[in-house]
Amino acid sequence: MRGSGNGRHTTVPEHMPSSHRRYGEWTPAKIRQEAQRIGPMLSLLVEKVIEAKPHPEQGYRSCLGIIGLEKRFGAERLEAAALRALEIQARNYPSIKSILEKGLDQVPVPQSPEQEPIIHSNIRGSSYYN
Repeated sequence: MRGSGNGRHTTVPEHMPSSHRRYGEWTPAKIRQEAQRIGPMLSLLVEKVIEAKPHPEQGYRSCLGIIGLEKRFGAERLEAAALRALEIQARNYPSIKSILEKGLDQVPVPQSPEQEPIIHSNIRGSSYYN
């Protein structure tokens, strides 16, 4: 049967390639549970990835890829990379992989220095516009 909407996603398993069918076995709850096993920061990152997509299924591949990085880098480093990714708002697999490969998970995020407000007679300030 033909899909009724132009540009919409269909979820008929028989129409999906075999490489995509394996993601059909996963549910958001199962992905969240696997991420929670590794740590709270990864769990929060996975939650953000799933929420960012219009359909949760669209974030499965990215989430499973991120969780799969545990085999190569270990749970502790993956948790640190998830924290770093949340701080810099990087929410995709290539970003997390890059953080781990470059060792940025072991380096603290540089904080921008607090700047003093500029006081000058030429600057009007917010009271000028009210």
